[in-house]
Amino acid sequence: MQDPHTPSARRRHLLSVLAWSPMALAATSVPAWAQARKLRVGVTLHPYYSYVANVVGDLAEVVPIIPAGFNPHAYEPRTEDIKRIGSLDVIVLNGVGHDDFAGRMIKASEKPDLKVIEANAQVPLLAAVGAGRGTSGKVVNPHTFLSVTASISQVNTIARELGKIDPPNAMAYTNNARAYAQKLRKLRADALAQLVKAPASDFRIATIHGAYDYLLREFGLEVAAVVEPAHGIEPSPSQLKGTIDQIRSLDVKVIFSEMDFPSAYVDTIRRETGVRLYALTHISHGPYTADKFEKEIARNLATVVRAIQESA
Repeated sequence: MQDPHTPSARRRHLLSVLAWSPMALAATSVPAWAQARKLRVGVTLHPYYSYVANVVGDLAEVVPIIPAGFNPHAYEPRTEDIKRIGSLDVIVLNGVGHDDFAGRMIKASEKPDLKVIEANAQVPLLAAVGAGRGTSGKVVNPHTFLSVTASISQVNTIARELGKIDPPNAMAYTNNARAYAQKLRKLRADALAQLVKAPASDFRIATIHGAYDYLLREFGLEVAAVVEPAHGIEPSPSQLKGTIDQIRSLDVKVIFSEMDFPSAYVDTIRRETGVRLYALTHISHGPYTADKFEKEIARNLATVVRAIQESA
């Protein structure tokens, strides 16, 4: 038996200890992508690009799977976009109806088992237009990203789930999410501070389509009427007449439309009812940037404030 105190024996013992040290064990548990490059996080919609970009900073790469310029409501998966999914480590989804195309793309990609983060996992959902106010057994309104409160919830979910996938950067993701949430809360607080008092209970509003419930509830507003029978579907002449009659009977003061909304019936409604028309951004067009969401949600908040003030 070799003397354990000889130099060669002590050297073997030291190497054995180092091999099983916590640092070495941690290195063996780091995912392969972390040892080679930054985490690649896919997103489907413009607001989610902003959410993720602010959460990860320069610690990960944010990859839109839909090129800028495509309307997500009318988007059909293309071969090159499906191929892009194969390079991702995880994808962040709206997951409640606004990016259903992503599921088909993932199944058709090289990574059908790609890790998915459902951003709306903790968001209380509203029913879609025509489905009543509850959500049990109903189709939900997927436009949660048009609300500051719901957006903050999604940002926190994204940070938490990314931290599970990328533990070395988990604390940074959490801290970044907190800082971003604080910035968004200030936008909302600044908007509400411009209103001396809440809108009167008889202040009734309508919308062209059912996307803005989450945003308008930030101001305590309920939507009295929605023009489109479903998003992107123009009302028939009889449906339009029924909506105009409803707007008159409810004494609706304001209609919120989508910015650059290309439809002649919007002017018809305004002409027939005399209501004020205000345009909101859907945050679904233009280039993907980290500050796009905060800029456009600030514009929406300012528009709602102006509508309330001018109709007082």
